[in-house]
Amino acid sequence: MKRLFPHPGLTWLLIVMWLLVLNELSVGGLLLGVIFGTLVPLFTAPFWPERPSVRYGWPLIAYVLLVIGDIIIANFHVARLILFRRNRDLRSCWLNIPLDLQSAEAITVLAGTISLTPGTVSTDISTDGRHLLVHALDTGDAQAEVARIKSRYERRLLEIFR
Repeated sequence: MKRLFPHPGLTWLLIVMWLLVLNELSVGGLLLGVIFGTLVPLFTAPFWPERPSVRYGWPLIAYVLLVIGDIIIANFHVARLILFRRNRDLRSCWLNIPLDLQSAEAITVLAGTISLTPGTVSTDISTDGRHLLVHALDTGDAQAEVARIKSRYERRLLEIFR
């Protein structure tokens, strides 16, 4: 089974994305999605020699729900900053986040999560892969913000990417 589906998460993602792009649910569309979802990971598997072990299920679902909730809340926070504060009142700063994550995929998910949340953007990763540079639009305490990112996102990603 592992030979036919070397990356089951990618297979499911490709099938779902294919059906979303198709914009209709049909047997032929589903069959074509399964074919693409099977063949693409098979042909790209040699380019992923050391793929991380991903824990699907509740930890991943909880992480996605957490990120969606944080994105919604951050949208309102940034809108309030833009509408009711002057630019000189913003306390923007650069955050240097030390990483406990090991895999490039997990670090990419963390950087993407930070960039998806309005008010923060991941800008660079150190050459050794141990630090992530993030710009925060408005934060009072940089160390508290680093601790929040590590406890809120990185800790959960350590559970997902074991």
